Amino acid sequence: MSHIHLCWELGGGLGHAGRLKMLAQVLLARGHRVTLSLRDLMQTHALLADLDVPKLQAPVWLHDAVGLPPSGNLAEILFNCGYLEPSALRGMVAGWRDLYAVLQPDLVVGDFAPTALLAARCMGLRCATVGNGFYMPPAGMPLPSWQQASSARLASSEARMLATANAVLAEYGAPAYAQAAEVLLGDLPLLCTWPELDHCDTRGPQTEWLGPSFVDQGGLAPHWPAGDGPKVFAYLKGSHPAHAAALAALVDEGCRVLAYVPDVAAGARPPVLSERVLYAETPVSLPLALAEADLCACHAGEATLAQSLLAGVPLLMLPSHTEQFLNARRVAMSGAGYNAALLTPASDWRAVVRLLLDDGNYRAAAQGFAARHQGFDQRQLNQLLAQRLETLLA
Repeated sequence: MSHIHLCWELGGGLGHAGRLKMLAQVLLARGHRVTLSLRDLMQTHALLADLDVPKLQAPVWLHDAVGLPPSGNLAEILFNCGYLEPSALRGMVAGWRDLYAVLQPDLVVGDFAPTALLAARCMGLRCATVGNGFYMPPAGMPLPSWQQASSARLASSEARMLATANAVLAEYGAPAYAQAAEVLLGDLPLLCTWPELDHCDTRGPQTEWLGPSFVDQGGLAPHWPAGDGPKVFAYLKGSHPAHAAALAALVDEGCRVLAYVPDVAAGARPPVLSERVLYAETPVSLPLALAEADLCACHAGEATLAQSLLAGVPLLMLPSHTEQFLNARRVAMSGAGYNAALLTPASDWRAVVRLLLDDGNYRAAAQGFAARHQGFDQRQLNQLLAQRLETLLA
């Protein structure tokens, strides 16, 4: 029996923890010992409560990097997480090393966890990665970019991030990374997405897209407000400035909305009070809700997108950060949803809702997506991931 440590360091939402939960369940069933380190123990507690493994707080960056421009590539994202200077990175690497010294894992698997991988390399531990195309860049190529920044700036940022990581590796006598992408990939990168949702357009023909991994079980059974009108499932957060405007537009267009708003579930005042909106007190079973829904409103996290598209349900997407914006852009390009990134709370949200409900092309595109991936099996995917990880343990 091997000890496999699964870790999540960067990024928000429940998708990272959900992917690690599904993988942990398969690894346990195959006889391995599993431990977890998580960026957020509070929001993930209910999701992981039935997973009987040690769950530890991951060493994470808690400080602000002042004066940096909007991030144009992954290197500049990592500048905000300790990768500007070796002196900033040393403490986090030391924290991960101490964690591994106590746990003694045989294999480290990171989900957006570059510093966890860096510390594993410092200690000669084997490591793998699982995740989507945003933080799994193609090996052997410059990091993908998304801002209209100069190529010189992006190349300089990439070189600086690589130099910072290699300076720490040198202090421990560990082999240097040859390219910046290696900081995020580990010994075995396992790309968990579909080509249609992949943020990167520069992957080679040998790329293996394994499909998204997400929690497809648990959660409340859906209950919809009484009456007539389209059923809309909404997973929105109070931190988005237009979440109330979107909900109000759905109500005004005659929809019946089942909404999971974490802020409301935690006791905050509902953003829209109407008999046409029912607020769930805990997360809802997405497969059950989407099987009945006519539309899904969300922030374009990949787990929600994937399940909505598998159900053939079009999307109203309110991205909150870069990764979600790129997700929303990919779905909008496929015709299966509307990317509302440029809308403000004062925009005509009713017109957008009306368009999504009345224009059959959105539903047709979502149903076409579902038909192309009809054979996708979440459990088979996680068995495949476990088998691939076992190759590093052989």
